[in-house]
Amino acid sequence: MLSPSLEDYLEEIYRLSGGSDSVRVTDVAATLNVKLPSVTRALQKLARKNYLTYHPYREVVLTPKGKKLGRFLNERNRVLQEFVRVLGSESDAAKEAEAMEHYLSLPTIRAIENLITFMHHYPECLNAFQEYREQRSKAGDGLRDGYAPEHE
Repeated sequence: MLSPSLEDYLEEIYRLSGGSDSVRVTDVAATLNVKLPSVTRALQKLARKNYLTYHPYREVVLTPKGKKLGRFLNERNRVLQEFVRVLGSESDAAKEAEAMEHYLSLPTIRAIENLITFMHHYPECLNAFQEYREQRSKAGDGLRDGYAPEHE
């Protein structure tokens, strides 16, 4: 198992590779908004675990093991972003998925994937859920923000 940080690096390297064999280290740093020394340390760790090949001043190349896990990490993120959208959350789907992806178990993510697939397969259920959500919102029902200031 990788740490959440190393998963983020591998996920982004896979995404940046776009099906090609290599990625520039500077692109990884720019996309993740981190400094090159941090990227280098992460790449060295991923290389030791055989997820990629890394040599200083050269492009990073994913191994078959790295491609397999990278594909899974990207798919996991896609599923969780879609879940946030299906729920109708007003939050940033990418940020919410990032917050969830490292802490939910695979069985839970599979269950979420099944729910999403079900909702898309049966749009009448998705529509009924959306209507229900709107009714509750208009009625002022639901969890209230305990941090929000009281209205007088």
